[in-house]
Amino acid sequence: MPRKAPLKVFTGTATSYLTELICSNLNIELGKSSCPRFSDGEFEPCFEETIRGSYVFIVQSTFPPSDNLWELLLMIDAAKRASAYKVIAVIPYFGYARQDRKDKPRVSIGAKLAADVLSKAGIDRIITVDLHADQIQGFFDAPVDHLYASSLFVPYIKEMNLPNVVIASPDVGGTKRANTYAKLLETDLVICHKARSKANVIGDMTVIGDVKGKDVIIVDDIIDTAGTITTAANLFIEKGATSVRAFATHPILSGPAIERIENSALEVIYFTDTIPLKNHLEKIKTISIAPLLADVIDKVYYYKSISSFYIQ
Repeated sequence: MPRKAPLKVFTGTATSYLTELICSNLNIELGKSSCPRFSDGEFEPCFEETIRGSYVFIVQSTFPPSDNLWELLLMIDAAKRASAYKVIAVIPYFGYARQDRKDKPRVSIGAKLAADVLSKAGIDRIITVDLHADQIQGFFDAPVDHLYASSLFVPYIKEMNLPNVVIASPDVGGTKRANTYAKLLETDLVICHKARSKANVIGDMTVIGDVKGKDVIIVDDIIDTAGTITTAANLFIEKGATSVRAFATHPILSGPAIERIENSALEVIYFTDTIPLKNHLEKIKTISIAPLLADVIDKVYYYKSISSFYIQ
């Protein structure tokens, strides 16, 4: 029987904290790499150990700045040129995913362009978590393992043993996600309908469903400026909710997000660590995605089924 290609996991600079946890869960050492910079800011990622004939997993989220995406592309290219057997990009948070269609004239489809350049760089597979739109999987020429944080969040919510849980979507676009949580938890579902005057600005918001006397749990994939989720939380309390909590996968938290969360009716908000948290509030808690990603990496490496992770 031919020798199995060795497994090696490397990290980009943006997600080294997460990759170290993944390697700890896999009980392997983090691969040696570096990313020296020239005086003008240009950088040159380099593998500091042989990867010839290896399964190379490169972990890097592609949140801003765009250097994070470019660093991942350079690492993929370097791995291919160093004769790696397979190169798998583990992208916990896939940036540009909100640009998945032309929703107004004369704009790009950024998610498709990002997928194209990753495919062109030579990836053999993508592992990612909670894409903003499921159809983005089809933008890639390589196989995509699209994982859902619900496999972490649902057991956690059950352990909270709240007496009158209702699942809420902060907008109509998240209805499918919230409906799946409601089915898995056997609870009712409420939906917020919002009207945006422009990007990141909320107009009017109304609640579809009953929240009076309920412990509301809002579920979402991305929280950016936190305008939608905090407006929804405050509205639920006005409508008679007993408490409001939130679970979201990707903590972008830009602009006034931290201040809005701190001053909102939210009791607590749980994120995964797909993006590093720059600010820490008492209200913000983290559930690590590392054990899930480590398990999937192990199963991909040993050609085992990962269908059990495809719950949303």
